[in-house]
Amino acid sequence: QVQLQESGPGLVKPSQTLSLTCAVTGVSIATANTYWSWIRQPPGKGPEWIGYISFVGRTYYNPSLKSRISISRDTSNNHFSLQMSSVTPEDTAVYRCARDLSGTQFELDDWGQGTQVTVSS
Repeated sequence: QVQLQESGPGLVKPSQTLSLTCAVTGVSIATANTYWSWIRQPPGKGPEWIGYISFVGRTYYNPSLKSRISISRDTSNNHFSLQMSSVTPEDTAVYRCARDLSGTQFELDDWGQGTQVTVSS
């Protein structure tokens, strides 16, 4: 039983840093061939892949967001986290964490429930 759960502030002020954590249970985030991913969906728009951290700690980010993104992990607590700097209201979205089995963005098999993050002053 694999479960992922997002947590973090639901409101972030413009220019500040969005920080979210995904707690994973049922599988180690160091399990071979797993890629621990963040995806977001702004209101009225389709989902957008943000990036992942792999089972060995390598990261890969959406090029359109790369300059503002950092994904990290805490293997001791089986968590991985997202930080997005310099946020604007356009970053308002439902943010979800997920497991990817391929590192290609196309084998997302387990998801968190999602958490709303609003960027507003």
